[in-house]
Amino acid sequence: MRFVIARYPFDLTKSGVLASMRGVTPEIVTGESVTIGRRRYPVKQVGQVITRQDRRDFTGGEVIRAMTRLGFTCHARPDAAPVRVPTPLQTASALLGAASMGV
Repeated sequence: MRFVIARYPFDLTKSGVLASMRGVTPEIVTGESVTIGRRRYPVKQVGQVITRQDRRDFTGGEVIRAMTRLGFTCHARPDAAPVRVPTPLQTASALLGAASMGV
């Protein structure tokens, strides 16, 4: 299929993308990602490998559209882990040393 990424046309196939990404170690996923094979890659890393362009030259949306049309599973930005905020009672207990005294 023909895709336009960063104003340049690319003829991409699912097998071609799989071959391009073979042997590429995935970076840490902090934003949108694509599952290729059994690995999850950041969208920008996939775009850089398949287009051989700088990551600043294209958007993640362009790569997601192309990967979705080729049949790959795309994922939104991962949710952040919930932060546990101690209650005022827990904070006061910790400051008074109740937790260290085994009370």
